[in-house]
Amino acid sequence: MTAQSDTQVTTVYKVSGMSCGHCEGSVSGEISEIPGVSSVKAVASTGEVTVVSAAELDEEAVRAAVDEAGFELVGKA
Repeated sequence: MTAQSDTQVTTVYKVSGMSCGHCEGSVSGEISEIPGVSSVKAVASTGEVTVVSAAELDEEAVRAAVDEAGFELVGKA
């Protein structure tokens, strides 16, 4: 899912393997380093990561960040 307002894009991604708050923090921390990202909220119980950014992100950049955190990007929710 992707929603766009005048200044921000909100995208929800599915990530597999998150099971706790530490997992959420790892994924959020890596994705937040992508240029243009203003906020990240990862929820382990649903496997969803909501990313707010200045423009639509390159999915491969998000995939690389999730990989770096030790998890797998399934795709957009």
